[in-house]
Amino acid sequence: MDISKEAEEPVFNDEQLEKIEISLLLEGIYQLYGYDFRNYIYSSMRRRIRHRIRIENLSNISALLEKVLHDYQVMERLFADFCIHVTEMFRDPDFFLTLRTRILPVLKDKPIIRIWSAGCASGEEVFSMAILLYEEGLHDKTMIYATDMSDKIINKAKQGVFPLSRMKLYTQNYINSGGARSFSDYYKVVDDKAIFTPCLGRKVIYAQHNLASDESFNEFDIIICRNVLIYFNRVLQEKVHKLFYDSLCVQGFLGLGNKETLDFSDVAHCYDNVDIKEKIYRKLK
Repeated sequence: MDISKEAEEPVFNDEQLEKIEISLLLEGIYQLYGYDFRNYIYSSMRRRIRHRIRIENLSNISALLEKVLHDYQVMERLFADFCIHVTEMFRDPDFFLTLRTRILPVLKDKPIIRIWSAGCASGEEVFSMAILLYEEGLHDKTMIYATDMSDKIINKAKQGVFPLSRMKLYTQNYINSGGARSFSDYYKVVDDKAIFTPCLGRKVIYAQHNLASDESFNEFDIIICRNVLIYFNRVLQEKVHKLFYDSLCVQGFLGLGNKETLDFSDVAHCYDNVDIKEKIYRKLK
């Protein structure tokens, strides 16, 4: 063997280098700030990272990593890119109609009902659930635990203030979900904002919780996590499904988004399909 021969220089294409840089960036964020995006869908992370590079006028991902490690303001802006929230009140009205007609009646005799809204975003889903509980006479004995990984979005959710321009859509969603009252009774108008009555938030506990890294913190009768898992790869989805399984009481209900499923999870056999279309499951064991 000719030990004097120098090792050949490794050759990487642009795609391989980009994957390495993104891996280093996400690892750096996790090590320094504790935010774990390492098992989010790669294509989504790449798109949002590229967007931030353009906005910051940087040359490449490694330059973004340097900025993120030494400038927390840049980290905050990238974090906001990663945590884009798309939500609305009574989104997918048939889901809430199923909760109203098939799920809540099963729980009405329980002395205390605990609901976890995981990935609650800016609070539209939480207030939708509070209205539903109020109309079904269950509000006073129910605690809603509303969590998200972003402190800023949690603080926004607490306020119960939404754009007035969205109320026409939200009213129609409410009606389609089985609501029979005047939706405007639940809020007052101030300038261009709809401010929802504070009593709806009286039974809500808001807290920061990261589905990627945090553990179970209570036992729940209902867990709702809709359109969050679509951003996770299969490894992280499985971890979160195990978290939800550990957090649900036996005979508790899990509600997922319409593009999400339990079908490929290791805990799928522990659930019964309550409503296949609306992705509502019941824990059997």
